[in-house]
Amino acid sequence: MAEEMSHPSRYVKLTKDQAPLEDIKPGELNQPIDVPQLHVRKCNECGQPLPESYQAPADEPWTTGIFDCAEDTESLRMGLFCPCVLFGRNVEQVREDTPWTGPCICHAIFIEGGLAFAAATAALHGIIDPRTTFLICEGLFFSWWMCGIYTGLMRQSLQKKYHLKNSPCDPCLVHCCMHWCALCQEHREMKARLSDDTVLPMTVVNPPPVQEMNAAAASDSRDPASTSANNGSEQVHVEMQAL
Repeated sequence: MAEEMSHPSRYVKLTKDQAPLEDIKPGELNQPIDVPQLHVRKCNECGQPLPESYQAPADEPWTTGIFDCAEDTESLRMGLFCPCVLFGRNVEQVREDTPWTGPCICHAIFIEGGLAFAAATAALHGIIDPRTTFLICEGLFFSWWMCGIYTGLMRQSLQKKYHLKNSPCDPCLVHCCMHWCALCQEHREMKARLSDDTVLPMTVVNPPPVQEMNAAAASDSRDPASTSANNGSEQVHVEMQAL
């Protein structure tokens, strides 16, 4: 008993008069902890961590305007007569894993095909029922806006790739209102940045000539060896005579 009084117990005795502690709610102890040191800036495109000193490049203006189609006669002619081919080429340069034939066929079916169907509907005005004509026009307008959204997403990918501004407005709205001018502008922009006519300096290194040894040179090279061997043999067989 004396030992218990000299060494008091480390436990605290609770009484009924003590107020209970705050109740712990279920799942409160398993909440994640926010650590500011673990916050890392990451790239929106690839997800790689970025250094603290990194600053995103500012949006640059387009090299040519939306109505500067006459600056490049090649894209102007292709955009007027074969816009589907021009669109396919643009998609192939922006997305290297996509061949140009797929977007070209889609553009030819929905854009050129829709325009041809609209022209046929207008030519047959009065023959077709007005209600049917109204439904056809409504469907053509809807498909035109859908195609504008699809081509606008391609323009948006081009702007992200080269950090370009919205010129003159949203990419989808540009293609819905000025589709052919937008195609020519995108082709001029990629042609200016990735020109195929630029010639890179190259250093041509010629290999050394092949050295060959003919039979005469081989015999000449063997003669000194044979003579030295004969001299050596003669020196070995020298006889000594007593005087």
